[in-house]
Amino acid sequence: MTKAPLVHANGAAIPAIGLGTWRLAGDDGAQAVRWAIEAGYRHVDTAAMYGNEEAVGAGIRAGGIDRDEIFVTTKVWADDLAPGDLERSTEASLRRLRLDAVDLLLIHWPNSAVPLRGTIEALCGVKRAGLARHIGVANFTVALLEEAVGLASEPLVTNQCEYHPFLNQGRVLAACRRHGLSFTSYCPLGRATVVSEPVIAEIAARHGKTPAQVVLRWHVQQPGVIAIPKSGNRQRIAENIAVFDFTLTDDAMRRISSLARPDGRMISPSFAPAWDTAA
Repeated sequence: MTKAPLVHANGAAIPAIGLGTWRLAGDDGAQAVRWAIEAGYRHVDTAAMYGNEEAVGAGIRAGGIDRDEIFVTTKVWADDLAPGDLERSTEASLRRLRLDAVDLLLIHWPNSAVPLRGTIEALCGVKRAGLARHIGVANFTVALLEEAVGLASEPLVTNQCEYHPFLNQGRVLAACRRHGLSFTSYCPLGRATVVSEPVIAEIAARHGKTPAQVVLRWHVQQPGVIAIPKSGNRQRIAENIAVFDFTLTDDAMRRISSLARPDGRMISPSFAPAWDTAA
């Protein structure tokens, strides 16, 4: 069983590998969470919008570990960011998870129709009320992150964004580090397309690892970066956390990073903010 090291950010200690659960629901979702806990995961990521918080909660309980041993993240959807709505969404998530508090509560996507000041004030209030131990954001650009940090009366601990070798996120990473936040990579394998790159296959063969393990190692070897790969396959769940027994050379890290391309972004819904250009 492998356990991920902790990433420290503005008072939070977050396991560097977590289980992403988008589209894992029902009994299969609960089973995936239980398998992850058995494999050593101590970080599970869900969201109100995923419609699987009940399953995630059931999987955590089935995992048989103490509540304080696992770091649970959930998110408030963009439609629920107004003061009052955000608190209600949080309380509903806790009921579905059957938890008194989550370890991390995130704004899932920014919403330009809702003033950010009110959203951040409500988010900080939820933390002060004890419903979330830590708070943060997701899909925030540099400008939005700067604004959020300036408005927050409680520390923000992460910005969760799409990130993989095809997508240069240097500007957002630098902003997170400037303010002491971690960066959480979702879609860390680029919807499994990145793993077919010859350079990654070559590096994987050299280390006796899978291409996915090499990409996940590339993530967590960057300062302050956390990855939350999603899988419902027991073997892959276990493989995805087994990335702490080897190290990539500086040259390998550079070669993987050089795969970034202008059209590398894969997730950009109509309501997305105006993304930062590559660093």
